[in-house]
Amino acid sequence: MKKMIHSRRASLVTLLAALALAACGQEESEAPQQGAEQEPPPHEIAVVEMARQDIALDKSYPSLLRSDDEVTLVARVSGALEARHFEPGQMVEEGDRLYTIEPDLYQATVNQREADLQSARAELSRAQRDAQRFEQLLSQNSVSRQQYDQALADQRVAQANVAQAEAALTSANLDLGYSQVTAPVSGMISLSQINVGNFVTSGTELASITPLDPLEVRFQLPQRDAFELRRQLSQGTEASDIRARLSIPGVSSGGDAELEGYLDFLGSSVDRGTSTVQAAATFENPDATVLPGQFVRVQIEGLKRFDVMAVPEIAVTQGLMGPQVYVLDDENKARERTVSLGELAGPWLIIQDGLEPGDRVVVGDPAGLEPGRTIDPQPFSGNAEAIMERIEQEEAQEQAEQAQALEGAAEGPSAEGEEGAQ
Repeated sequence: MKKMIHSRRASLVTLLAALALAACGQEESEAPQQGAEQEPPPHEIAVVEMARQDIALDKSYPSLLRSDDEVTLVARVSGALEARHFEPGQMVEEGDRLYTIEPDLYQATVNQREADLQSARAELSRAQRDAQRFEQLLSQNSVSRQQYDQALADQRVAQANVAQAEAALTSANLDLGYSQVTAPVSGMISLSQINVGNFVTSGTELASITPLDPLEVRFQLPQRDAFELRRQLSQGTEASDIRARLSIPGVSSGGDAELEGYLDFLGSSVDRGTSTVQAAATFENPDATVLPGQFVRVQIEGLKRFDVMAVPEIAVTQGLMGPQVYVLDDENKARERTVSLGELAGPWLIIQDGLEPGDRVVVGDPAGLEPGRTIDPQPFSGNAEAIMERIEQEEAQEQAEQAQALEGAAEGPSAEGEEGAQ
């Protein structure tokens, strides 16, 4: 972008010079040589003294949207599928009734188990009375010890029969409950796999439910980014305080759909094959704007590079030896300094090598700046975005002036031709 700005400005200067010559006609360009020998006035431009700082990154990571809470509904009892209580594709709530599988059959089994339990309890009551009576008779030496022991054994058998009947009734009630298939989670239900009237057995798949709110996104972080996040977490930041933004290209009227969420998991090991760390973020999706299976990009807000040096992107130009910036010497003259670039963080460029704390670096637009030019350093507000916006506005204004000058040049010869004809 900076190259484009500089080249456009150079072309504008050349054009304006050519127009000036054309307007002057055949006048002799006898500029006084003594003026060229004079040193130009100091160039006013923003300068900053370098210091290490924390820079927020603007990075995103590709991922495949998924819903880990998706469930498959299966029949847990056998019988005829009597009814379906939903429309495919609708949103269902947890606990909603979805299917009915021959409940009358299982209700009859419950009734039978209840009768068995009543019979077992009656037998237990008789055995308890016999045991009490034999205990009294034993104290009077009217029955033998063996008869008393037999009465106690009958009582214990009756107690076991009651427990067995109670368990059978519980199982029957469970089967009766399973005859009404309900939603275990809230979400969007799929097409039914089995039509009403078919016979199903335990384990038959009926449909699936996909929760859409919230959605979980798993993605891979480069190990350095994961290290920086881990560093933030170790300083007291909660994972839920690290905000995340989900972008789905081309979803909303040709634009990008976005969801906001938070980081809820950061892995503790590095994958040997990819040198990445797994992370997960959760996003609210109340309107079902996005669906599982879509490819998305996840942006982590608040991800930083700590204790680094950075300059606005506009301050870096391309020199013969590679990327460079202008640094002021003791006499406030601009000197080229080759640098090694790191990551781009919004309007900032991280400098890996070539600058030291205390260096005074030109951070304004270096267009037209040459080595050895005296600089009148101006304070830098620290807002790199403002500099970029100002440069873009100046570029737009210069383009407008260039177009206006071209129109004027095109109109000039035609006007002179008309005068000559007259």
